[in-house]
Amino acid sequence: MYRFFVEPEQIEESCVRITGGDVNHIWNVLRMRAGEELLVCCGDEWEYTCRITGFEDGEVRAEILDAQKPGKELPSRITLFQCLPKGDKMELIVQKAVELGAAEIVPVSSGRCVVKLDAKKAAARVKRWNAIAEGAAKQSKRMTVPKVHEVMTFRQALEYAAAMDVRLMPYEKAEGMEATRKGLAAIAPGQSVAVLIGPEGGFEDGEAEAAARAGFAHISLGRRILRTETAGLTALSILMYLLEQD
Repeated sequence: MYRFFVEPEQIEESCVRITGGDVNHIWNVLRMRAGEELLVCCGDEWEYTCRITGFEDGEVRAEILDAQKPGKELPSRITLFQCLPKGDKMELIVQKAVELGAAEIVPVSSGRCVVKLDAKKAAARVKRWNAIAEGAAKQSKRMTVPKVHEVMTFRQALEYAAAMDVRLMPYEKAEGMEATRKGLAAIAPGQSVAVLIGPEGGFEDGEAEAAARAGFAHISLGRRILRTETAGLTALSILMYLLEQD
């Protein structure tokens, strides 16, 4: 069943109003008509099974048949801080991070990032990344659409992560796996988690030191050096496995 996301004000007592680009998608792409059923999500708990009743005033109207709490979100809010990679790798990272349960994604411009975006290009990329996040959320049956933030500087990223309970930075100079295992196993459901991933050239020494001062624990993902697009997804996969509840 197709899934769509709405704002709270679009949920009425017994019906839902779907607006925006989804209207064209439902009518012209999916060719859905009155009487067909779809799923509507609003927030991270409630999911509504609805039946289309009509198309009017640029909206899709659907009656609510059932409401349920499927519990598909991770019990911890994970934020992926991803230093900008080359090419279109960020698109893959956003898509897979959403599938793996990330709650938000923060693109970061660090010292060794090859990609340098001006304001216009950055705005266009962020818009594209958010569209990819929405598509991935629908496909993976997420309850919410994770937000892709505007590009932050390394310092801004550290400041934004300061309020999070657990801060992790996969780093090639981290000591062994035992400390990593213990640190990850200690994360409790409900704690917010920040994961900071470096660019192709890795972190500068000063950045690694600044992150450590900001409370980021240096962790190892194994003896092999992972590409930037692999490292974040590996960390998210491990966290999903540890935090997912039956």
